[in-house]
Amino acid sequence: MTVALAHRIDGPGNTDAPTLVLIGSLGSDLTMWEPQYTTLSEEFRVVSADLRGHGGSPVPPGPYTVDELAGDVLQLIAAVGGPVHLAGLSLGGAVAQRIAVRAPGQVRSLTLLCTAARFGDAQPWLDRAAAVRRDGTGAIAESVVGRWFTPGLAARAPDLVARARTMVAATPDEGYAACCEALSAWDGRADLPRITVPTLAIAGAQDPATGPDALKAIADAIPGAALEVLDPGAHLANLEQAAAANALITEHAHRAGAGGAR
Repeated sequence: MTVALAHRIDGPGNTDAPTLVLIGSLGSDLTMWEPQYTTLSEEFRVVSADLRGHGGSPVPPGPYTVDELAGDVLQLIAAVGGPVHLAGLSLGGAVAQRIAVRAPGQVRSLTLLCTAARFGDAQPWLDRAAAVRRDGTGAIAESVVGRWFTPGLAARAPDLVARARTMVAATPDEGYAACCEALSAWDGRADLPRITVPTLAIAGAQDPATGPDALKAIADAIPGAALEVLDPGAHLANLEQAAAANALITEHAHRAGAGGAR
């Protein structure tokens, strides 16, 4: 059963403006997209969403599946009016891949940031889910955020790091754990060649979680997909390299809208 996702809409009042839907990472809320919705809303109607179990969205008991998470986002797309330009980071990128397979007619362009078609072996995710249910998200916030930013950015922007830790710690324990279980079972590799929408993969050069090799594997498997690597950039490259990420998302949407090369 789908759930209604908490979301915000920024951008032109003109309903003819193209819609861009943003789906975030495990342990985030929609404020992780602030550099995008404050800038890209000049041109797009930007819909930033909290995945189930995150932010202001409902927290049904887990485990969840990536397909269920995709169903929630598809319900949101139907509510705001598709087709849309779709961008997802990390867990959000897995959800975006699934949407592009399930409902390609609802996706004008696909931007996959700092994500993977499979996030490693299942057991570490199941172990993390168990740890969060036992000790809470606050117990893992520091280690999680340690993967989100390069050391240089972390040193320059301690307030950003502190806000990120607070965001992770505020994620409901059950929502975080249930999404870990979704990632434990996720394997979209066989479906990548079925993705037909214009696709751009964006990696962070220093991302310790889903580095350039993971995004290259996606780009190589999706027909016509392109790969860009942001350097420096760790797991939340949309924050570390906001201007570059915004430019890439915008240019990709323009090319897709014009029917040009992917």
